[in-house]
Amino acid sequence: MTRKQLVDHIQQKKSYLTVGLDTDITKIPKHLRSHPNAVFEFNKAIIDATKDLCVSYKINTAFYEAQGLKGWQAMEETVQYIPKEHFKIADAKRGDIGNTSSQYAKAFFEALPFDAITVAPYMGEDSVKPFLEYENKWTIVLGLTSNSGSKDFEQQKLGDDFLYEQVLKKVSTWGNPSNLMFVVGATKASDLQHIRTIIPHHFLLVPGVGFQGGSLEEVSQYGMNKDCGLLVNASRAIIFASEKEDFAAEARAIALQYQQEMSQYLSAITL
Repeated sequence: MTRKQLVDHIQQKKSYLTVGLDTDITKIPKHLRSHPNAVFEFNKAIIDATKDLCVSYKINTAFYEAQGLKGWQAMEETVQYIPKEHFKIADAKRGDIGNTSSQYAKAFFEALPFDAITVAPYMGEDSVKPFLEYENKWTIVLGLTSNSGSKDFEQQKLGDDFLYEQVLKKVSTWGNPSNLMFVVGATKASDLQHIRTIIPHHFLLVPGVGFQGGSLEEVSQYGMNKDCGLLVNASRAIIFASEKEDFAAEARAIALQYQQEMSQYLSAITL
């Protein structure tokens, strides 16, 4: 997917919502758990209920890999079911020596039709470059994450900068704003204004709104650029809004609240 296609989709939907399909089989409604393809059936219902309100879906691969072959098959069925116009993210946090990263890229960009993959930058440029070599595919590099452990490395000083600042500065030279995004947690909203001085044009994938307590208003205020520049992810708050048979309707209701709020913030900029 090109940057223009993504921006156009945001404008059409008046939304920059990403629905996270972090589908934990132990948390889906009980009436589905006996289904032979329970995870896909759950995901299918969530997608049908939210596809007109979001521009992207993010599949956290851990929840599928944990189920072995059956889980991998459910992931493949899910990504194939997502409408073509939606931005499809593999939240896999890969990153290894170059020839291994090349295989990871092939897995998610060729064997599976994802538009983007999350990548850890710790091993440096040669571990990230293989993902960036794919045309109209996106590499989403971990920048400043929302977990408490981010203070262990990301928020440690490296010379005059924090480590995460060095990551943003260095990695932004490896690609461009049309193939490279960064993960910035919503619980770090107060840092977004500063982050935008380092990477003003790149899209940011922002988790942490919802159960983790991030503020959509603050993220939008400090993180938006002229193209919106944000994909705000909500996972549990949407997909597990109900444990009953009305789970899809309840998921839609929460997604609609996000979309309506996003529409207000988007009206303040001209895409």
